[in-house]
Amino acid sequence: MFQSRFPKDGKLRKRWERAVRREDFAATNRSMLCSEHFKPEDFDRTGQTVRLRPNVIPSVFNFPTSLQKQKGKRTKPTTKKAEESLPLDLTKPRNKDEPQKNLDHNYALPTSPSALKAKLSEALARVESLEREKRNANIRELRAKKNVDSVLEDLREKTLINENLQENLEYYSAMLLILFGSIVYIHSKIMS
Repeated sequence: MFQSRFPKDGKLRKRWERAVRREDFAATNRSMLCSEHFKPEDFDRTGQTVRLRPNVIPSVFNFPTSLQKQKGKRTKPTTKKAEESLPLDLTKPRNKDEPQKNLDHNYALPTSPSALKAKLSEALARVESLEREKRNANIRELRAKKNVDSVLEDLREKTLINENLQENLEYYSAMLLILFGSIVYIHSKIMS
């Protein structure tokens, strides 16, 4: 995925603006549109870099049904009569004050402040949970180090261990702690 600037050519820029279908939208020299809004055949992939072909218009959008273009179908006279006889208006009227949802990208921010606040509080709760996990893992690691040191000290006091064996145990206990720390780290990444 990459970003493309709106064209400098005024006519082509206007066509891009109409294709985007944003109310009161006027593209600037810095306005960008991502590659997901173009068909695969709109790209020139012959060189080392991928470029848009000349005069292409963005055409891939996930518009809400109220903004989608309706394809005109030829109807038979009996179909027209059946449609005319329906007394109910089944279309949901769109409230002008209701913010329009941005369905183009899943990474776009919600438009309503309450949805944005909910998303923020969810992210903050996730951060707090991960910090608590990290703190607990550090405490477990410290406890394991103290236990190993305590066992080594007991063995030294009882003269059940010599220098060479002590060095080997310290080396392998350090390796085990590193391994334990990486397992905890991997586990926390998998759980997130």
